[in-house]
Amino acid sequence: MQTVKDRADFMVNFSGMEFVFRFFPVFLLVYYAVPRRYREFVFLAGSYVFYAAGELVFLPLLAGLTVLNYLVGKKVKEHEGSYIVYRWQKAKRRRLLVLSLVLDVGVLVLFKALGTFVDNSLLPLGISFYIFKMISYQVDLYKGEIWEQTGFVSAALYFSMFPQVVSGPIMRYNDAGDGSRREYSLEHFEDGLKYFVIGLGMKVLLADRLGILWNDLQMIGFQSISTPLAWLGAAGYSLQLYFDFWGYSLMASGILVMLGYEFIENFHHPYASGSISEFYRRWHMTLGSFFRDYVYIPMGGSRCRGSRQILNLAVVWLLTGIWHGNGLNFILWGAVLGILIILEKMCYGRLLARLPVIRNLYVLVLIPLTWVIFAITDLGKLGIYFGRLFPFIGGAGIAVNSQDIVRYSQNYGGLLLAGALLCVPAVFRFYDRHKKNPVIILLLAVIFWYSVYFMASSAGNPFMYFKF
Repeated sequence: MQTVKDRADFMVNFSGMEFVFRFFPVFLLVYYAVPRRYREFVFLAGSYVFYAAGELVFLPLLAGLTVLNYLVGKKVKEHEGSYIVYRWQKAKRRRLLVLSLVLDVGVLVLFKALGTFVDNSLLPLGISFYIFKMISYQVDLYKGEIWEQTGFVSAALYFSMFPQVVSGPIMRYNDAGDGSRREYSLEHFEDGLKYFVIGLGMKVLLADRLGILWNDLQMIGFQSISTPLAWLGAAGYSLQLYFDFWGYSLMASGILVMLGYEFIENFHHPYASGSISEFYRRWHMTLGSFFRDYVYIPMGGSRCRGSRQILNLAVVWLLTGIWHGNGLNFILWGAVLGILIILEKMCYGRLLARLPVIRNLYVLVLIPLTWVIFAITDLGKLGIYFGRLFPFIGGAGIAVNSQDIVRYSQNYGGLLLAGALLCVPAVFRFYDRHKKNPVIILLLAVIFWYSVYFMASSAGNPFMYFKF
């Protein structure tokens, strides 16, 4: 029997029946039924209802942080652009900025630590993403990069809008604005609906089904799988994570487009990259730009040379690893990526750029290996898995259950092939050229209802970044 809590979790999951057929249609009807000047209020109210359905106990925390950040930001904004700004006023603005950053980062660190070391239920829904929005808001206000005076409703909506509060993307305030730049047209709405359907298909038809492969390997035990199956599992998990998170990002951005906002690109075909650095410029782009603009560049960024640039990169990737989780595997994952990116910048990056095929293979081999580190929290099991990947190093023979690759290739080969094809940028360039074609529209309708069929017949899998 489905509990109230289960139903709540199902509603805040974009690939859940409760959201698709209850919450969102009702919200859309109300949103478009009211005059334009009231739509921000409706969006804010809907976002708080959405959050309350998923985690009512932490709603006061979100509301409290919203009020505090708005009040501090309002003080920071005072006297900005005045002809004369006294030194004491500048110092006061800096103190207020530091106060807000200490408050926001402190709350994030506190709950991340509680969620990791005490109980994961103590981690508020989407806390990383709304805290990062608050940090971005405060810094941009201080730097004078927010163009217009913010009202409370606009600021509160920016922090809490339901398409992004769970797992991003991390929108900047200037991309949200006060509602005056919304585009309300049938064509714009249709584009948003298409993004949503494509993202839903990626999540339900690819990511969730590929996730069964990784679950199977865990159930079997890594010590009992062959080397070919270990590589197949690494590839499968890489595609699962990609289509799960890209699918979510497309659904979130699609919802915002349906509500009149501009599309926010969070992934740009990362598996077509020619280096690890390029991969992470294309993967979770809003998170990458956040760390670039608010950590890397203030530290000196690429303006520094030698050991200082290495330090800047090391700090960014250490923070990236810790942000994803406090487990040693996440720190190791961030450290490995940091080392690879430093080596590309300092050693072999220019050579790699001149080798078109090799550079792509370099990414397609190394990235799945890093995702294995990301996925396996137990370092002992991680060592066993790498022993299967590289039996000549770990001493694990390739012949362990050597026929398992045949069965799993038959079961998942089609999904892996479909995933690989969707990693090719040309597929989406073709879609962009023909998205108004009736055949494409019919195909999207089939994808939607096929996804609904799988949603109705399964227990529903939350997004992999669901509680972050």
